[in-house]
Amino acid sequence: MPRQVDYEDRRRRIAEAVCALIARSGMDAVSLRDVAAQAGVSMGAVQRCFRTKEDMLLFALEHISQYVSERANQRIAATSTPQAASTLLSHSLAELALLDDASKTQAHVWLAFVAHAPASEKLAAVLHDTYAKLHDLIAWIIRYGQDTREFPQTLDPDREAHMLLALADGLTVHVLAGHHSSAGALATLQRHIDHLLEDGSDCN
Repeated sequence: MPRQVDYEDRRRRIAEAVCALIARSGMDAVSLRDVAAQAGVSMGAVQRCFRTKEDMLLFALEHISQYVSERANQRIAATSTPQAASTLLSHSLAELALLDDASKTQAHVWLAFVAHAPASEKLAAVLHDTYAKLHDLIAWIIRYGQDTREFPQTLDPDREAHMLLALADGLTVHVLAGHHSSAGALATLQRHIDHLLEDGSDCN
């Protein structure tokens, strides 16, 4: 009896191979042959999972997008007792910025997709959707802080979410470029959050 193939597992392995190649050598290093070798499968197996290279890249981007989104969501879900909104915001932004050593590969891959998005409407659409979800998460935390009176009511959650997400993205670039250390980037995020809290204390 022929052995059944878990295609979803194989697709995930191929996505991880794509990400490993991008992190090591950039987007131009992604070929069906090299992906197959990295994933430990035949080229035929790759082609049975993905009709085109773009389909493969799209799945890999969705894979890394899910990873980035789940980091922050897991941080909130793992909280067994209520936390201050500022703590949730600080931890979530640190997760989204991919600043720790364990996340450097994902950070390289994420930025490679961002750079490549202008050449692909489909990749750009996935990134747009991912950023929209991250924005909504950050805005929700700010609204939670307003409900608990930790953040001032005068804050516009959507505007602050745009600014904080842009700040986190920029710090990812700066850390990878060696302009900031991870610790320095985290301190920058915390200073901005502290500024929001200071605005709140002025209103009390």
